[in-house]
Amino acid sequence: MQSAMYWQMLFENWPADFPQQGIVIITQPDTIPFVTFLLSDGLVLLERDKPDSHGARKVILSYESIAGLKITSTVPTEELKALGFRDQQ
Repeated sequence: MQSAMYWQMLFENWPADFPQQGIVIITQPDTIPFVTFLLSDGLVLLERDKPDSHGARKVILSYESIAGLKITSTVPTEELKALGFRDQQ
């Protein structure tokens, strides 16, 4: 399975009670802080709380361009199992 499919599954399974905020690390040398997101089959729309240097508040990315995700809210690690994570076996 390609990493894009994992990123799409993670965003699609984001629990409703988790804050939709974090920082996406993209494959180019950049990060995108976001406060909410919307999904489509091949793309994710991230919304910033402040505009970037070009005045843009919304960014549309392909899942392939995502390299990592920083979760900025104080969600207990145990609750991240809802995103597909599990204990080491």
